[in-house]
Amino acid sequence: MKRVWFNKTFSSVGSAIRLIREADEAADYHLVCSSTNPHAPAFLAAHESAVEPSGLKGQAYLDWCLEFCHEHGIGIFIPGKEASLLSAERQQFEAQGTRLLCAASQDMLHLLHDKAQFYQSVNCLTPPAAFRVVETAQQFEAAYRALRKEHAKLCIKPSVSVYGLGFSVLDEKRSSAQLLLEGVQYHIGLDDLRRGFEVMETFRTMLVMEYLDGHEFSVDCIGDNGRLVCAIPRKKPQLAGQGQLIDMREDILESTRQLTAAYGLNGVFNVQFREGQNGLGLLEINPRMSGGIAMACLAGPNLPYLALAGFDRGFDGLSIPPIRAGVRVGELSLATELP
Repeated sequence: MKRVWFNKTFSSVGSAIRLIREADEAADYHLVCSSTNPHAPAFLAAHESAVEPSGLKGQAYLDWCLEFCHEHGIGIFIPGKEASLLSAERQQFEAQGTRLLCAASQDMLHLLHDKAQFYQSVNCLTPPAAFRVVETAQQFEAAYRALRKEHAKLCIKPSVSVYGLGFSVLDEKRSSAQLLLEGVQYHIGLDDLRRGFEVMETFRTMLVMEYLDGHEFSVDCIGDNGRLVCAIPRKKPQLAGQGQLIDMREDILESTRQLTAAYGLNGVFNVQFREGQNGLGLLEINPRMSGGIAMACLAGPNLPYLALAGFDRGFDGLSIPPIRAGVRVGELSLATELP
């Protein structure tokens, strides 16, 4: 039995561990999960759990991970926290018998996490929406004027962020106070934003973009060092409570193939697209499992298990089930007692 370690990462790791255990009928893998949270829900799914020391970063965290792998006999390490740093040091892990399953190289991970740089590098069937990179009030005004000539609605978001933090649609009619009182989320008053930027000489890199207001597609994928092994697109509803639809659109699949090859993607990762007035646009590549990966797996292929087994033994001998296009999927919240 091979010992596989998931360190601190996003909450979707619990779903991934459950899925791997469901598919691992031969009990080939012993799954270890660690977190700085001693009550992490993912601990309920793992064979073994451990509490990570809080506050470790950089070299100190690398050293701790190397020692953890040595002490616990880890054969495969799937890093979440400090993934780019750990990816660059894979030879140190391999020297003591641990292989790292990472979504991309350190350079590529840095690129994917910085949307300003990433968007400028994209060359695929479905490019990002029109955008401008801004770091000053003057640059914002120039970007707004140029984009507004071509697009009815614009938005702004940080170049580096997770969970959509900092994203806002630019509202040309209402103030931020009005939006707050009306309960409108993810919008900001244009004039208020202008005044805020004018107070600052510079600010962290932001993107002013055409706002894509159509359906969003989240594509959960398995890659083999730049080769797309499997992709399951989920079409998200524009109204809550309707679930998500498995939609095998060929333009989405082809763009995902191109992106997988261009960025050397590996293991489980996620690509997001959204429709706008001018068609489909690329939003981002998440070099990790998405929060909705369990929904994608209801369409047939067990992506976390296939990615692990393929990395461990090669993909040639794996049987990948057909994808059930048109399936409507959703998630239910269940109460549980935590460790």
